Amino acid sequence: MTLSSAQKKDYKRIGHHLKPVVIVSDQGASEGVISELDRALTDHELIKIRISVADRETKQALIQQVCKATGAELVQVIGKMAILLRPNKKANPNLSNLVRFKEI
Repeated sequence: MTLSSAQKKDYKRIGHHLKPVVIVSDQGASEGVISELDRALTDHELIKIRISVADRETKQALIQQVCKATGAELVQVIGKMAILLRPNKKANPNLSNLVRFKEI
């Protein structure tokens, strides 16, 4: 799934207001982190995560690993924050950030 620049702009606007739901440390993306990311993406569709590593190349590799493992699309990376998207056809409107923040 590739996102157009207009879609990315909309998702960035929504993601700006979110708080990070998962923090990935220099320990890497363990099985527990991946399962929590999977749960958060299923519930919220669009999430913000914090990558707490000092090295830029390690951060990029970690983000790619997380996206591949969860099937998520990378929307944006700013500093240590990343916004991930994985649409859910049966999303709960009370939990989905795409539905809740659509008007912003």
